[in-house]
Amino acid sequence: MKKKKTSASRPSLTVNRKKEHVEISLDEDVTHQNKSTGFERYEFIHNALPELHLQDIDPSVDFLGRRLSMPLLITGMTGGYDGAVKINAGLAEVCESKKIAMGVGSQRQLIEDESQLESYRIARKKAPTAPIIGNIGAAQVIKGIDERGLRKMLDIIEADALAVHLNALQEAVQYEGDLNFNGVLSGIEQLVTRLDIPVIVKETGAGISFDVAQRLYDVGVRYIDVSGAGGTSWSAVESFRKRRGEKSGHVQRLAQKFWNWGIPTADCLTETSKITGLFIIASGGIKDGIDVAKSIALGASMAGMARPLLKKLMKDGVKGLSDEIDFLKKELCLVMFLTGSKTIASLKQKKLIRHDV
Repeated sequence: MKKKKTSASRPSLTVNRKKEHVEISLDEDVTHQNKSTGFERYEFIHNALPELHLQDIDPSVDFLGRRLSMPLLITGMTGGYDGAVKINAGLAEVCESKKIAMGVGSQRQLIEDESQLESYRIARKKAPTAPIIGNIGAAQVIKGIDERGLRKMLDIIEADALAVHLNALQEAVQYEGDLNFNGVLSGIEQLVTRLDIPVIVKETGAGISFDVAQRLYDVGVRYIDVSGAGGTSWSAVESFRKRRGEKSGHVQRLAQKFWNWGIPTADCLTETSKITGLFIIASGGIKDGIDVAKSIALGASMAGMARPLLKKLMKDGVKGLSDEIDFLKKELCLVMFLTGSKTIASLKQKKLIRHDV
């Protein structure tokens, strides 16, 4: 008689989904179509007399109590399946060597079981001094996370902060998605109160508006990652997933219809930066050091990138990704030089010209 597979030997739905998400992101064009980040509408005023030596440009910043070489975060992408160990190890190695920050993917898997614990723990092993950000979804916040389990989840990576990702759109177009988002704000407020590390609230490619940022600020959140439209569309990612069941056709059609939903990243920045005291991370379609610079001038303190860097790692390895980070830094420093900005604080004060097209 054939032995029945145990739950320990059978990959969970979450594990399979995480693996699918990474594979689709690497293999398919899942960027927003007919919708950009909005950065192309802005340009810096060239300073022909910068009165600086390029070598004296200092793009370093403080983030979560650590000094970074530049205001860059590799935002949370993956974890929770076998292949994620190698990915997170490579990302962490580069973050450590280049002195930039890193987020891990959703740690929901650790709530369900600990079979893939190493795919998260490897981040801190490879990046002992880099800021590392934990990650949990809004749906898990609503359901209530056991405090002991939450702290264990964060201790595994010695997290410097916890990101709570808001992915209402993705869940709504996901065959097995969590559709109840009632109580998210209250759950976030409780986390802010309970945890002794910062809570970063981030979107997943659809953007954060002024109103949402204000509501988050009012319950104690001081860090947000706007994750606007113009980069990866998670609705697009879901549209590529193979589904089974009688309602799969409707779900897939919805995912395709909402492919371009969201607030462009640049618009998120101009709105949320109106709130004094909010630390803003700009992500969502950031493609180079020039976009990083524009993000800073539009009100962000940090910029985040994910899919382009993952693709670089998978194609060219740790060395290729390391070289790409060096080039991003050179682009950022050149913008700073050409605007007469010796430091990031100075760049933050520069005005951009907006061209409506």
